[in-house]
Amino acid sequence: MVTAIFVFTGGAASPYAVMAMWYVNKLFDQPTVESLSAKGFLVRNSGGVVRIEKYNCGAELRKTPESRFQMTEIPCIMMQGQFTSLWDAGYQKFLIGHEGKKFPVQVHQLGDLRRFNEELRTALGVPTYYNEALGSTCAFSVYDRVKGRPGDVPDESVGAQEEVRH
Repeated sequence: MVTAIFVFTGGAASPYAVMAMWYVNKLFDQPTVESLSAKGFLVRNSGGVVRIEKYNCGAELRKTPESRFQMTEIPCIMMQGQFTSLWDAGYQKFLIGHEGKKFPVQVHQLGDLRRFNEELRTALGVPTYYNEALGSTCAFSVYDRVKGRPGDVPDESVGAQEEVRH
């Protein structure tokens, strides 16, 4: 389920995708999911929810009523065992945790995400499209700096908060 967080001045939801371009409607069978651990992924299955991890990145599949699996968390960088969203703020890429905290992305994290994404796609038989093959796709791309327009305060647009350090 995708929630529209971007709104144009007319009040209509943005037509731009807010999720990275993973083929999330594809269904996977049990043997395919079970084969992931033999391909080097850490696979945890609990109550029909399958968590897949490697390189400090992760994804999640859930069992459908038809006993197939559908992706519910697209491949992302994991922080403290939690899924994150990648945000392109124009001048810097950030990770946004579920609590809304933002953290600058490090180059090795983007490399790990790319490797994880490519290996998972290959293992699941999901094609890679041109725009994804070029580099990281972000869940959010918000960096409009025109005062008074949606996006003029990027942190507010994506619900991000600065990390508080003591």
